[in-house]
Amino acid sequence: MSELQHHKAGLTDEEVLKMYETMLLARMIDERMWLLNRAGKIPFVISCQGQEAAQVGAAMALDKKKDYILPYYRDMGIVLHFGMTAKDLMLSSFARAEDPNSGGRQMPGHFGQRKNRIVTGSSPVTTQVPHAVGFGLAAKMKKEDFVAFTTFGEGSSNQGDFHEGINFASVHDLPVIFMCENNKYAISVPLDKQLNIDKVSDRAAGYGIHGESVDGNDPIAVYEAIFKARERAVKGEGPSLIETVTYRLTPHSSDDDDSKYREKTEVDTAKEQDSIHTFGAYLTEIGLLTKEKEEAIRAKFRIEIDEAADYAEKAPYAEPESMMNHVYGEE
Repeated sequence: MSELQHHKAGLTDEEVLKMYETMLLARMIDERMWLLNRAGKIPFVISCQGQEAAQVGAAMALDKKKDYILPYYRDMGIVLHFGMTAKDLMLSSFARAEDPNSGGRQMPGHFGQRKNRIVTGSSPVTTQVPHAVGFGLAAKMKKEDFVAFTTFGEGSSNQGDFHEGINFASVHDLPVIFMCENNKYAISVPLDKQLNIDKVSDRAAGYGIHGESVDGNDPIAVYEAIFKARERAVKGEGPSLIETVTYRLTPHSSDDDDSKYREKTEVDTAKEQDSIHTFGAYLTEIGLLTKEKEEAIRAKFRIEIDEAADYAEKAPYAEPESMMNHVYGEE
């Protein structure tokens, strides 16, 4: 029998099962948030559906005790692996005072949690890229072996922050991993109207750094690419630009009507490659997952998500008196 794909990548059976579980948890939380939004209970959803494999595969290749992550707004799979919980994410969606990201002040998807090395993000896209470069500079100046890992969509690779950040990291050989989650659409603008190159990773050549594109629906392939990028970074070999080619299975957000700019048949075709199903099929084929085991996992997560949503819905909002906290300097 030939060596299994995940064994070749250095992953154990337990690790790929955990990979699948985190992907599935992200999907199930996301699906529940859409239901809550349509029921009028939460105001906004910006979805991870279709990108879980890239997110969890990458996160598992990092060191949770050392590395810093600067995610973008879809990265539920990444932050779950780094220690956020269903309850944390629901508190954010309900904008409650206990929301770990911002105390209920930010939109959902603006992740930040100091104890789990998750650096807070902001609404203007791509601002996390130069911030990640700053963390990489700190690692080099302090001679510490952590890396900064940041993500963004392919639309963000057209922003000035991307080019300035990646250029600075390249010139100074900083330990930064730039991961583009290419989901084919910058809101309503398709890929062929955004870039005049074949791959986002082709841009790496212009900055003299390593660049490669991988199948974003294959979490093991993403794991391998990010693992090797981290190895290069901590050896002082500089940054990498990794493009994970995925597809956004939902509208851009709960306020978007994607039928205005893409055909339903296109989305349906993409769903055939949905990583939740294809990776689940791989695990089933090699005997690590059965229908009974999958249903047990789903049942466990349903309880966890029920409890998280119930808790968050009943949790208090922030006190009005706290509105100016952390805005101005305090005595």
